[in-house]
Amino acid sequence: MSLTSLLGTMLTVALVAPAIAVSQSPAPVNLGTAGNFAVLAKTGISVTGVASITGDIGISPAAATYMTGFGLIMDASGAFSTSSLVTGKVYAADYIDPSPTKMTAAVSDMETAYTDAAGRTLPDHTELYAGDITGQTLTPGLYNWSTGVLVSAGGVSISGAASDVWIFQIAQNLELADGAMVTLSGGAQASNIFWQVAGQVTLGTTAAMKGIILCQTAIVMSTGATLTGRALAQTAVTLDANAITKPSGGNVVENSLAPQKFSLFQSYSNQSIGFTVPSNGRTTLKILNTAGQKVATLFDGKAEAGKYNRVQFNTNGLAKGLYFSKLEFNGNISLEKIPLVK
Repeated sequence: MSLTSLLGTMLTVALVAPAIAVSQSPAPVNLGTAGNFAVLAKTGISVTGVASITGDIGISPAAATYMTGFGLIMDASGAFSTSSLVTGKVYAADYIDPSPTKMTAAVSDMETAYTDAAGRTLPDHTELYAGDITGQTLTPGLYNWSTGVLVSAGGVSISGAASDVWIFQIAQNLELADGAMVTLSGGAQASNIFWQVAGQVTLGTTAAMKGIILCQTAIVMSTGATLTGRALAQTAVTLDANAITKPSGGNVVENSLAPQKFSLFQSYSNQSIGFTVPSNGRTTLKILNTAGQKVATLFDGKAEAGKYNRVQFNTNGLAKGLYFSKLEFNGNISLEKIPLVK
């Protein structure tokens, strides 16, 4: 065969060869201010045993009394409380301003995010493995099931790059059996994995979950189950000696107080603290202990608009441990942790 004939044959084959479908990574779900929370619910958050939650938790429209087992300690501001089980702040709809507004917005954003995830069309995969994804490796894309989804003890792997996105639309329940693990590979990020579940989410004993759970009903975590992600439920979240860690990255709004205009800076070797105020106004900067008691006042007076880089913080006489810096400006409040090591 001549070279001309061979090239013609190759071109013909290339033209008639079927195209290979490649799944496109969907756009991430915007959590809005709901992304400020590791746990967010509307009707209740309960915990049994010693849990560990890294990130803020909140409830609305239910009151703080519907958060049980946390041993809540009200902050001096009245806008949030703390708990030995939570590395973060605890918010409720019945705390003082600006918490009611903050919580209403967060719940609304949670519902909007759920609707967004549920409304995505043209799924890359439909009814995959009849809902039993145990032992499978899931690549980026939009997945849809009209049934429930099960992950048994064999676990499931989610594989893709750090920028890839997974959205799982589940019309019924999602269950991770006892000991089941969601494993990430290839750089996949928990902040880019969205489990939109119309039914209940149940994480079995010692199960290990990854991703953002957007649940229309309840999220129940059995003894020892862990979650790297966020538990965002439109009813209640039930915990039992669990560890929840909010993921890094993702499309969230981490500070509704617009830090470029009003903010506290990290302390400099625990010797000074900086802050920014957007306009002239009465400003106070105090140091509080974990009980919310004032241990020092660093600034109290009228501050002119601008950035105050280093306000001296004399730690003499203070025991090592956790403290908080509290900035108040024209009715706004910002707090930052100060771990004091001597």
